[in-house]
Amino acid sequence: MPTWLGLALLLALAGCASPRSQAPAERHPDAVRAQLVRLLPASTADRQGWATDIYAAFAAQRIATTDANLCAVLAVTEQESTFQADPPVAGLPRIARQEINRRAAALHVPGFLVDAALGITSPNGKSYKARLASVRSERQLSLLFEDFIGMVPLGRQLFGGLNPVHTGGPMQVSIAFAEAHARDYPYPVDGSIRHEVFSRRGGLYFGIAHLLGYPADYPQMRYRFADFNAGWYASRNAAFQQAVSRASGIPLALDGDLVRPGSSAPGQTELAVRALRPRLEMSEAAIRRELKQGELAEFADTEVYARVFALADALQAKPLPRAVLPGIRLESPKITRQLTTAWFAERVDERYQRCLKRAAQG
Repeated sequence: MPTWLGLALLLALAGCASPRSQAPAERHPDAVRAQLVRLLPASTADRQGWATDIYAAFAAQRIATTDANLCAVLAVTEQESTFQADPPVAGLPRIARQEINRRAAALHVPGFLVDAALGITSPNGKSYKARLASVRSERQLSLLFEDFIGMVPLGRQLFGGLNPVHTGGPMQVSIAFAEAHARDYPYPVDGSIRHEVFSRRGGLYFGIAHLLGYPADYPQMRYRFADFNAGWYASRNAAFQQAVSRASGIPLALDGDLVRPGSSAPGQTELAVRALRPRLEMSEAAIRRELKQGELAEFADTEVYARVFALADALQAKPLPRAVLPGIRLESPKITRQLTTAWFAERVDERYQRCLKRAAQG
């Protein structure tokens, strides 16, 4: 093994810190809850209830209740919902109808069929169209749509994939993420995990899991904030893409996607890594096999990660950063401005820094 590769592998294996793997702080639960009550905005309704649910999520997931971890959760929650378990969304009826139409068109469901289905009278005596016009939160919309696909003839077959609500709760966590990480959920499930996401306790539990429940050796918390928005390890992977671009001379979007999702065809990042293949001394099959680990902590232990950074560091004559804010434009029917993952991470980090100052003041 070349000396440079051995050194790079040792650096890559130097450790992956995570809030879960840290030695738990020896703090009494009452002290943690009391601190949370102090750190929550004074205008928050039921601060004791919020503190109880946040601490329960930390305890159930064995995450250390450090000032940094507590403030990270508070900062994300404030950014996403201003501490509302089911925050209202401005213009939601219009947004929802546009999204339903878009998804129906993608599935080749005729518009007249959607209109006819929404015109059916629901169990409360109102048409689904009328009920849709009055929804104010994602929880209300999700429940309406569950009723809709259950009551309308052929509703599940025709419209089962059209529920426009994919995130929810006080931390706006992905429902798909919650469903995939529900095995150790510590509460009785109210109907479905989807329903739990819209509750305060469930939204906090799964939001905290998404934010802090994975190992990442980041120098600053803002990279976790970016990952919360873009997906686990997006910041680490964006840094890897930057190194690939530096070593190959090929411009790349720093979006954190190392392989093309759902496709066996190589994407831009994989093609750029392949261009380095003679210097990496790796086959195309080996490169793809290791790039497919991009959503795992173990990607930082792979040969392609170590060798690409070794090449890029040598060209730069100094170590490149191992974390970079992804350059992703945020896409959502709820977003009316041009926002990015970096914008989200920086905004949350501002709240996080203010929380740390309050925590230091006791």
